[in-house]
Amino acid sequence: MSDLPRFNLLARLLHWSMAAAILAMLLIGVAMVASLADYHVLVGVHRPLGLLILLLVVVRLANRWRHPPPTLPADLPGWQRRAAHASHVALYGLMLAMPIIGWAMLSAARDPVALGGSFVLPPILPHSPLAYAWLRALHGVLAYALFCLVLAHLGAALLHALIRRDGVFASMAPWRRRRPATGLRADA
Repeated sequence: MSDLPRFNLLARLLHWSMAAAILAMLLIGVAMVASLADYHVLVGVHRPLGLLILLLVVVRLANRWRHPPPTLPADLPGWQRRAAHASHVALYGLMLAMPIIGWAMLSAARDPVALGGSFVLPPILPHSPLAYAWLRALHGVLAYALFCLVLAHLGAALLHALIRRDGVFASMAPWRRRRPATGLRADA
């Protein structure tokens, strides 16, 4: 049996590290809304992690452009192909939009985005309480959309891994799939 096509190593590393970062961001975002006592500590983690995700998604898109993903199985129904494509476009769009909207929101609030020490990102919007309020609401709505897309992505991954067993999950899995043994067993 030949090896199934896989995403390249950088794509797999970026996928799984970003999955952890995005899950952390979603949980931190929920905790920020729920906890006034820990708000400043959580924001101190949320902002640089969001910018790291922004940087990583740009690297990931460049890698994807240079190394296209493996093709989907030929027997996958057309609607599932279209859903997979649309969900990936939406995921990448949200991974880009969420940090940029957060940065714009903070800029509109005149709240500097400090990344440690004296390194502060420049504002990307002028001060505007109205823009801040609108962007904050948008950031929250898009966070829910991202959460729903992540759940759908996880559901699709489990479908491919456990039910279809068609190699789609294995193409992004961090481990290498074992080849079936051929020939006689050593103890035979």
